[in-house]
Amino acid sequence: MDLEFTDEERAFRDEVRSFIRDNLPRELAEKVSAGRELTKDEILHWQAILHKRGWLAASWPEEYGGPGWTAVQRHIFSEECAMASAPRLLPFGLHMLGPVLLKFGSEEQKRTYLPRILDGSDWWCQGYSEPGAGSDLASLKTRAVRDGDAYVVNGQKTWTTLGQHADKIFCLVRTSTEGKPQEGISFLLIDLDTPGVEMRPIRLIEGRHEVNEVFFTDARVPVENLVGQENQGWTIAKYLLTHERTNIAGVGFSARDLARYRKLSEQVTRDGRPIAENPVYAARAAEIEADLEAMSITNLRMLANARDGAASGVESSMLKLKGTQVRQAIQDLYRSALGPLAAPMADDLSENELAVPADAARAAPVYFNNRKLSIYGGSNEIQRNIVAKELFRG
Repeated sequence: MDLEFTDEERAFRDEVRSFIRDNLPRELAEKVSAGRELTKDEILHWQAILHKRGWLAASWPEEYGGPGWTAVQRHIFSEECAMASAPRLLPFGLHMLGPVLLKFGSEEQKRTYLPRILDGSDWWCQGYSEPGAGSDLASLKTRAVRDGDAYVVNGQKTWTTLGQHADKIFCLVRTSTEGKPQEGISFLLIDLDTPGVEMRPIRLIEGRHEVNEVFFTDARVPVENLVGQENQGWTIAKYLLTHERTNIAGVGFSARDLARYRKLSEQVTRDGRPIAENPVYAARAAEIEADLEAMSITNLRMLANARDGAASGVESSMLKLKGTQVRQAIQDLYRSALGPLAAPMADDLSENELAVPADAARAAPVYFNNRKLSIYGGSNEIQRNIVAKELFRG
C-alpha cells in the first residue's frame, strides 16, 4: 500500500494551493481563523468562486458539474482549504444530498436540484433528528401519509443546522408502521415555504443561532419529491451518513488548529516562560499530535484503498470517532492555555483590550460549540458499536 502522493498529485496540490492563495478573500480567511460567524452571503460568495472554477462539488462526476476528481484529489483539496482558513463548504447539498441524488434520485430530480445546489439557488438543511430520536434514529415519528398525489407530513425535527438560511429540507419520514422500524422510513424533499412548515430558532450555549427545530402540520409534499422507493429511506440514510461522518473527521481542520495552538504556546506565558515550555502542556500537545498523525495515516490508507478501487467501510466511523476527539482536545488545549483570557461569550472585548491574539475572545465559544462534534452524524457511542460489530463479528 503506497501512502505517498504521486508526482501528479503533488502538482495538483500546488495548483490548489496557488488558486486558494490568489482567490480566497482575505477578510473571509481572517473571520474563519478567528472563529467568527460568517453570513449567508459570505458563505455563498466563496462557493461561487469555487463554482466558477469548477471545483465546488468535489465528489460529483463531471457530467453533473463536478470536477471528476479522485478520492486523493478530494482529500488534497479539503486539506488545503482547511489550512488556508477557507470557509467550510455547506455539506447539506454538496456532500449529503448531492451524492444521495446521484445514487438514488430520478433523472428529473438530478436535473432539477443538482444545478441549483451548485449555483447557490437552493440552500438545503437536514431533517433527521427528532426529540427522542437522535442516536436511535430508527425510532423517528414524523409521519408522511399518502393522499393522492401528495404526502401529508406531521411531526417535528430538531437540531436543524443553519435552517434559518435554508430554502429546502431533506427529511426522513415514517411511511409505514409494519415490520421493523427501519423498514418503514422514506426519504422526502420538502420546500420550507410549504404551508404547515414552521422553523423556530434554538440558541446554543455560546449564544449563536446555529440550529433550529422544524414543525410540520398537515404539510402537503408532492409524491415526486420522494427519493428512491417508498420505505427505502433507511438504506439512503446510511449511505448519506457515511459521507457525513468522513467529512466530520476534519483532519485538515485539526492540523490547522494544532498549528494555531503551537503559535499561541510561544506567545502566552506563565511564570515568566512560554506555555510551550510547560511540561504538562507540552505532553498534552505531543499526545494530540501523535493521535492526529495516526488519524492522518488512517485517512491516507482509505485514500490508497480508494485509489485501488476498494470501497470504504468501517473506517468512516473510526475517522469520525477519533477525528472529533482530536478536534475537541485541541480546542480544549487552546482555551486552557489562554486561561482567564479566553473570556467566554466575550464578543464585546476587542483585540486592543487583550495582550493576546485577536481570536482569544472566541476561544471559549468555539470550544463550547465543538462539544457537539461527538454527537452529530451519529454519536461517538454509536460509532464504537459500529466498529465493534464490524471488527469483532465472527
